[in-house]
Amino acid sequence: MRRVVVTGIGALTPIGNTAEEYKKALFEGKSGADFITHFDTEHFKTKFACEVKNFNPEDHFHKREVRRLDPFSQFALVAAEEAMKDSGLDLEKIDLDRAGVIWGSGIGGFHTIEEDITEAALAKPGHRYSPFLIPKLISDIAPGHISIKYGFRGINYATVSACASSSHSIANSADYIKLGKADIIIAGGSEAGIVKAGVGGFSSLKALSERNDSPQTASRPFDKDRDGFVLGEGAGALILEEYEHAKARGAKIYAEIAGSAMTADAYHITAPHPEGLAVTKVMELALADADVTKDDIDYINVHGTSTPLGDIAEIKAIQNVFGESAYDLNISSTKSMTGHLLGAAGAIEALACIFAIQEGLIPPTINHFTDDPEIDPKLNLTFNKTQKRTVNNVICNTFGFGGHNTSIVIKKIS
Repeated sequence: MRRVVVTGIGALTPIGNTAEEYKKALFEGKSGADFITHFDTEHFKTKFACEVKNFNPEDHFHKREVRRLDPFSQFALVAAEEAMKDSGLDLEKIDLDRAGVIWGSGIGGFHTIEEDITEAALAKPGHRYSPFLIPKLISDIAPGHISIKYGFRGINYATVSACASSSHSIANSADYIKLGKADIIIAGGSEAGIVKAGVGGFSSLKALSERNDSPQTASRPFDKDRDGFVLGEGAGALILEEYEHAKARGAKIYAEIAGSAMTADAYHITAPHPEGLAVTKVMELALADADVTKDDIDYINVHGTSTPLGDIAEIKAIQNVFGESAYDLNISSTKSMTGHLLGAAGAIEALACIFAIQEGLIPPTINHFTDDPEIDPKLNLTFNKTQKRTVNNVICNTFGFGGHNTSIVIKKIS
């Protein structure tokens, strides 16, 4: 069986605008939440989010390009460029017909939708549709732009499965490489959903935290007083490559994508199954696909959004799968720091797992103040402080509205 390894990484997140900055902030337990600057929040119940900081698109693109790229595509191109540079790939020495891009975004061009086709936009005198309206808003345009930039002529499409989108992109990419249909795939995801419609829509769903008196502590997975997730934005990119291909060119190898699985809750459009049945199954299938046992896993980076129902269901699923072995695990939710990047969440959390393997450190679940009596206190949820640990095998869980579940097993390279 062909093996799949990670040979390049890139990140643009609310706590760091490069992979290295992101890694440093994760282990420092830094919160990316603050009051929203993208628009006036006077009439919104939630007034904060995890925005990307100090990002000027004109530092990366010509002014004309900026006008033709929705922010989610800007984020995608910036993260992919960092990952490509990090990989050391020489485009003149690889088969571009066997190099592809699979990219995830839950929503796509939300900024463009709001700017060009909301009722307010249409009501403006002399409103004209931009010829770039459709190419800016469709979710598949991000992998299209990436493939055009690097001349990758192989597999190219977008995964759209809400918050599981970029995890699906990683899992699908790894499968295509294992099947021999590609040698290199840029995988990942991007999202730019901190717009009025995004904040207003999630707020109406009662999904967002309303802790306006303390934005930095609002994302508090597994805490008794959690009251919803914090919306985030950004991108994460991974260069996935066939192991022998990477070895032959002397590539730096971060980790191995050992296995993955996907299931559906088949239960409710937004709420998880209360017993975590399909989440239990997705982890069991991922372990089997990776050919590892539950006792081989050292760390789980959980979906852990800080919602009352979701956190409990995922913990139940972990205990269903791991039994007594659950007490030997480190578990953490890095969304406590980054907020929830929706379709980009799986990509940046896969990077967090790689950092844990690299550094022998577990990033914390910050903002824990009060134990939840429904959560077993013997579980190590890595509260508030980074912990040292040898990390050989990790699970990265991501779930999306519609009941989409993805679990990826990442291994230290051997």
